Amino acid sequence: MKNTSEGGIAGEATLLIPATEEHLSLLARWFADPEFVRSWGGRPLTREEVAAKYTGRRRPAVVSLLVLKGVDSVGYAQYVTAGPHEGGIDMVLLPHAQGQGRGPDAARALVRHLHTVVGWDRVTVDPEASNRRAIRARSKAGFRPVGPRGSQLLMECRSAHNGPPRAARTDAPLKTD
Repeated sequence: MKNTSEGGIAGEATLLIPATEEHLSLLARWFADPEFVRSWGGRPLTREEVAAKYTGRRRPAVVSLLVLKGVDSVGYAQYVTAGPHEGGIDMVLLPHAQGQGRGPDAARALVRHLHTVVGWDRVTVDPEASNRRAIRARSKAGFRPVGPRGSQLLMECRSAHNGPPRAARTDAPLKTD
């Protein structure tokens, strides 16, 4: 993983850059699309909700990122701290960008950044347990199942220096929307 001078996080095939107010129109269009939000809360959002949650206004508690493939924006990711050395990530790609390895690539890059730059020992993600595509993509990115949490499957990725995955609390909320 390379961190670009512009603050981006580079994977092999993707680049994650900070989402800002200048991305509001793009993000508002995405989050208004029922197909895009199908696995992200399930309901379309208003422009005001998107502005408040996904344009960087919640930094440093929540870091909002665009996922790029070349110069094209293909998805949204975010991370939120849940403790001194851990936190969770969420990611959603545009339907046409799914199934091409971009999600696992972006997730691996983000996890490496969180382990090596931010200093987290544990990164979690909690896809819907029925979303096999998301679970497979998270597994390809290095996440391992921990256990159910309501309708979601809690998965984690631990830093190499922290040993093998271990059981974790499943009652701590990490999703921020």
